[in-house]
Amino acid sequence: MEDWLNYHHLLYFWHVAKEGSIAKASETLMLAPPTISAQIKSLEQSLGEPLFNRRGRNLVMTDAGRMVFGYAEQIFALGRELKTAMKQQPTGQPLRLTVGVTEPLPKLVVRAMLGPVFAMDQPVRLVCREGKLDQLLGDLATHRLDVVLADEPTPPSVKVQSFNHELGACGIAFFATPDLAKKLKRGFPGSLDGAPILLPTEVAPLRRNLNRWFADQGIRPTIVAECDDSAQLKVFGMDGLGAFAVPQVIADTIEPSYGTRLIGTAEDVVERFYAISVERRIKHPAVIAISDAARQSLFK
Repeated sequence: MEDWLNYHHLLYFWHVAKEGSIAKASETLMLAPPTISAQIKSLEQSLGEPLFNRRGRNLVMTDAGRMVFGYAEQIFALGRELKTAMKQQPTGQPLRLTVGVTEPLPKLVVRAMLGPVFAMDQPVRLVCREGKLDQLLGDLATHRLDVVLADEPTPPSVKVQSFNHELGACGIAFFATPDLAKKLKRGFPGSLDGAPILLPTEVAPLRRNLNRWFADQGIRPTIVAECDDSAQLKVFGMDGLGAFAVPQVIADTIEPSYGTRLIGTAEDVVERFYAISVERRIKHPAVIAISDAARQSLFK
């Protein structure tokens, strides 16, 4: 029987070689360090050569390790090219797009971003996976996702090789039920001082932006609820529990969808949106459609 190379083991070795340590690679791959260590030992046994020497807390490749790393770079580069080439072939099968969506990103913004995908000449099969940004970036690094849509760029603390493609930016708009909106519209934004308000949790970029804006305006609203899910905030707002903020890019859809009314806008609270990929230049046709539409019309 032919002795096949285990490409999962090679992938883990490749990440460790790039990061310089198992601990850093474990953050990228979202795997426990002992798991990665065991996989690399299996690869070394398979190849019959040690691939790393330890220097302090870091791992340094041996001569054999450098040779294997060179092959690994070519193998995974070819794999990425193969996936791109297959996705671009007019095979009659739907083009597959697997998108990671960060939890704080409003669903209506996601819908607006992804809308151009379904207007493409080639049919598209869309798979959406929601999660925390660091988890999604781990899936992106291991090519389980084609792109991640987020309202913040890759944080410096996440050691994943990725590229942030800004899709656009906009201010925010405040909404509430008709009675509350009528009351708060007079004297906005000062009218928000002491007013009931619904906010994202502290981890959301919008919340951090709002906190700064409230402080600059001298506003101390009464926080009624904090939610990770932006849709839940809108439902609470529809029930009259308080005012809520949304990116201006979806403001036109809020009144008919939730029976609420506009209170006012804050142009200087800027929300930015990103498509994060492992490629410096986007190649996936559906991601190109998302990027072009966002820049040319959605956030124009």
